Amino acid sequence: MHFKIFMVFFRVGIFGFGGGPSSIPLVKVEVVDKYRWMTNEEFQDILAIANVLPGPIITKIAGYIGYQLKGWPGIINALLAIILPTAILMTVLLTLFSEFKDLEWVQGMSAGVVPVVLVMLLVLTVEFMKTAKKSSTWKFLIPFTLGMLIILEVLNVHPAVVIGIIIIFSLLQGSGKKRGAA
Repeated sequence: MHFKIFMVFFRVGIFGFGGGPSSIPLVKVEVVDKYRWMTNEEFQDILAIANVLPGPIITKIAGYIGYQLKGWPGIINALLAIILPTAILMTVLLTLFSEFKDLEWVQGMSAGVVPVVLVMLLVLTVEFMKTAKKSSTWKFLIPFTLGMLIILEVLNVHPAVVIGIIIIFSLLQGSGKKRGAA
């Protein structure tokens, strides 16, 4: 199991070119789809919590999954596996990139990564919407999603503030239902 944990996060560290956003779908494929170490809903919960906490998202996800699978040795294993390829690749690639950055094919390669990451994030977003649909309706989800887009992108409100307000609202909503049921 330790070797599998290491290899999963090592692969993600190597192929997650572009940072956390491009790595998240890779982790999901390995952890949820391939090895079935957790459900899609559990993964989405981890992702939601990891987004609120400070620091690189992929290390938080790797650490949590490693801990869930094998405790403290699992954390160390997963974090080492996710960080090691990044450290090595950063050193090698940035050295090469700075040396060959003016070449046309290098600029084309850099530009080609962006659409791939966009598609991967879009697929993840659609999966989130499907999961959210199970506990809500489209009449709520579509305006809520558009409202969040406006709040985050147009009004430029920090995501942590929005998430905090949603958590407080949810807690108040939940406690109101309990009082009404009693």
